[in-house]
Amino acid sequence: MIVDEGTNPFEVGVATELFGLPRPELGLPQPLYELTLCTPTPGVRMNHGFFTLSGVPGLDAVDGVDTLVVPGRPDNVVPRGEAVLDAVRRTHARGARVVSLCTGSFALAEAGILDGRRATTHWRWADLFRELHPKVLLEPDVLFVDEGDVLTAAGSAAALDLGLHIVRRDHGAEIANAVSRRLVFAAHRDGGQRQFVERPLPDVRDESLTPLLAWAQARIGEPLTVADLATHAAVSPATLHRRFRAQLGTTPLAWLTGERVALACRLIERGEERLDVVAARSGLGTAANLRARLRRETGLSPSAYRRRFGPAAGEPLRA
Repeated sequence: MIVDEGTNPFEVGVATELFGLPRPELGLPQPLYELTLCTPTPGVRMNHGFFTLSGVPGLDAVDGVDTLVVPGRPDNVVPRGEAVLDAVRRTHARGARVVSLCTGSFALAEAGILDGRRATTHWRWADLFRELHPKVLLEPDVLFVDEGDVLTAAGSAAALDLGLHIVRRDHGAEIANAVSRRLVFAAHRDGGQRQFVERPLPDVRDESLTPLLAWAQARIGEPLTVADLATHAAVSPATLHRRFRAQLGTTPLAWLTGERVALACRLIERGEERLDVVAARSGLGTAANLRARLRRETGLSPSAYRRRFGPAAGEPLRA
C-alpha cells in the first residue's frame, strides 16, 4: 500500500485491518495476505498532520507485489508526485492488480490507467473527477467497480465493501463472511453510495425495503418471484421495481438472483458436490441455470469454483 503525503488515515486503517492483520480464528495454515506499507519519502504526514508515518520501505517495495492499494487524500486538485504515479504505472504494466480506496482513484486516473475504463470515487468529488479526467467512465452511484486488474472504491466506508469483495474473490464467500463478522460489518451492502448523497428529506411514510429483504432472504431457497415480493410488500410490481431502483440501484429480479448465487457459493464452499441439490437449495432451480448464473457472477464454473474455494480439491461436481 502506497501512503502518500496527506493520505486519509481511515482508508489506511481499513486496508491494514483487511489485508495486514492475522486471522487465527479462521484456522488457516497461512495468512490471507502479507501487507507492506511504503512511502515516497522517509517521513509522510497524514491528513491534517494527525501523525507522521516513518520507518517503512520506499516505493521500490511495489515491485513484485500481487496487489497495489492506493488510499485517498482530500486534496485532489494538487497532482500526485511523479514517483507515486510511476509506481502505479509500472505495477499495472506488469499485470499486477491495482486498487484505489475513496479518492485514491484520482491517482490512478493521473497515472493514465483508468482511461476508457469504468471507475468510481467519493460522490462528493465526482464532478471534479469528471472535470479533471474526462476519459474515465465514472460511475458515481456504486460502492465499487471491479474491472479485473483495476478496482476502485467509492467514498470512505466503501473501502470496506471493496476490501471484502477482494477477499471474497481471492478466498471465497465463506472466508469473506467470516472476516466481515470479525469486522462487525455487512459482507455485502445493497445499493450504492447514491443513498448517502446529501439531499433534502421529504416528509413521506417509511417505504424502506429492509423488512421485505429480510423476509425474502429467509426464503431465498423457495421459488420466489418478483410478484411474490410485490404481494408481500402490498405494492404493485411496478412500484416495487421503482423502490428497488431508488433504494438499491438494482432490480428485484437481479437482487433475487444475486442472493441465490451467493447462497449457492456458500453451499459449494461447505462441501456440497451435487449440482442439483445446490440449485434446489439456493432457489436457482436447475443445474443448468446454476452453471450459467455462477459463471456470469464469478467467471467460474461450479467445478472450478469448488476447486478454488471448496473445503478440499476433489472430483468434479456431480450433476
